[in-house]
Amino acid sequence: MKIIQWATGAMGKTCLRAVIDRPDLELVGLFVYGERKAGLDAGEIARRPATGVVATQSIEDILALDADVVIHAARLDPPFERHDADILRLLRSGKNVISINGGSFPPFWPQERQARFEAACAEGQSSFMGAGLNPGFGAEKLAVLATGVCSDVNSVSLRELVDCRPVKSAAYVFDIIGFGSEPGRVDPNHPDWVPGQTMNALFREVVGCTAHRLGWTLDAVETAHTLRAAPSDIEIAAGIVRAGTTARIDWNWLGIEAGETRVDLGIAWTMETPPEGAPRPPLWTIRVDGTPSVKLDFDLETPVGWTARTSAEQLGVAGAVVNAIPAVIAAPPGLQSAPLATHFQAFTRA
Repeated sequence: MKIIQWATGAMGKTCLRAVIDRPDLELVGLFVYGERKAGLDAGEIARRPATGVVATQSIEDILALDADVVIHAARLDPPFERHDADILRLLRSGKNVISINGGSFPPFWPQERQARFEAACAEGQSSFMGAGLNPGFGAEKLAVLATGVCSDVNSVSLRELVDCRPVKSAAYVFDIIGFGSEPGRVDPNHPDWVPGQTMNALFREVVGCTAHRLGWTLDAVETAHTLRAAPSDIEIAAGIVRAGTTARIDWNWLGIEAGETRVDLGIAWTMETPPEGAPRPPLWTIRVDGTPSVKLDFDLETPVGWTARTSAEQLGVAGAVVNAIPAVIAAPPGLQSAPLATHFQAFTRA
């Protein structure tokens, strides 16, 4: 299977390594945004042996390649649809696209966006699919599978805590994510708040996908986002979160059916230093209110002896993406929700 990697930020670079390391995948192209990386061999960027594939900033070069799948891992910057034009060109050129930034449940998209993607897929006889961890795996796959032991389900919930202190980009932390804003002057649930626009676009469809797979017809997806201020200055990799400004953002989406909350999805982004000696929480805490009820704590760990800076979560995104490649290739042209199971399949080692 011939693969193009699009972008080489922290997540894109991890996906690139996963493609290079798999003998059943052939890297044929690499798109980069930065001039510093253009012209370098993909292996040099990924800290792997030379591949013979040279990174390019030219989308025309990428469009001219023969490839089965493009792994689209561009940084998520507002507005949410800013990368759509590039993705549509890739689809029209006949290349299937897997995105790590949404695509869990395209039926939840605005009709105009659906129509643009469907038209591009029809022209190129290609497919678009989302894959990743959250979105891509947590609620819409793992939480749904957890209900397999239940004879009745009233609701499902997922909680995630993301430690944002290591993020180095000040522009991303303070301008895009929303840290450093003043809680008293910002309404995180207002539709005009830019960080909320991006997150809502990503995760409303996760709630919709989860509900759809469990047979619920939602009347609405409501938000209950909250901001928490830092009691004192917090020094982080990107700078300083000043006292009185936002140090924690609790994103919360509620899927409502007939006045009842069916899906409760919460993701906390924090710059707060955990209390000394506090245990590290699992990546996800999943709860199913049903018969029986289910409690599932799900975590990821790096392999034994792992010394690279790549985190377990980054490795998990890459794994979820490469495991989705056969599904998007086999899918008919058009917008596709990832199958409930896109598990690892053993390959023949060279």
